[in-house]
Amino acid sequence: MEQKLDKTDKKLLMLLQKDAKLTTKQLAYHLGLTVTPVFERIKRLEKQGVIEKYVAILNKEKIGKKLIAFCNVSIKEHSREYIHHFESQIIKFPEVMECYHIAGMYDYMLKITTENMDSYHDFIYNKLATIENIGNVRSSFVMSELKNSTIHQLI
Repeated sequence: MEQKLDKTDKKLLMLLQKDAKLTTKQLAYHLGLTVTPVFERIKRLEKQGVIEKYVAILNKEKIGKKLIAFCNVSIKEHSREYIHHFESQIIKFPEVMECYHIAGMYDYMLKITTENMDSYHDFIYNKLATIENIGNVRSSFVMSELKNSTIHQLI
């Protein structure tokens, strides 16, 4: 049975979103609790799927991913088979950081990171364009990043 998030759960989740490397002891200090209840809360939140995973967020510049593009894609046919085929192919490409099935003029919005414009062109030409049933592709390129957050506001 899934429990509703209480104020302490929300504060704990905010702390973990800001720094998932905080120890249970450090979390307990910030929450005004002892270590055991904090450990138990974390395990419960993991078991419930509220906490899906822990990750390291990398500096794109330092790993050579200097180009960020948002690519809107429309597909020609909208049958279940074609949608499934597109989605099963697009998730295989490591350049695609995020993919959303959207409503509006386009069917999908992709967030793509590559080294430079040449590698983006290679992605479009040798990967994306090989997926059958692609109708239209429109790309927008990030000039500067003003905000990039992974924190969901809870409290």
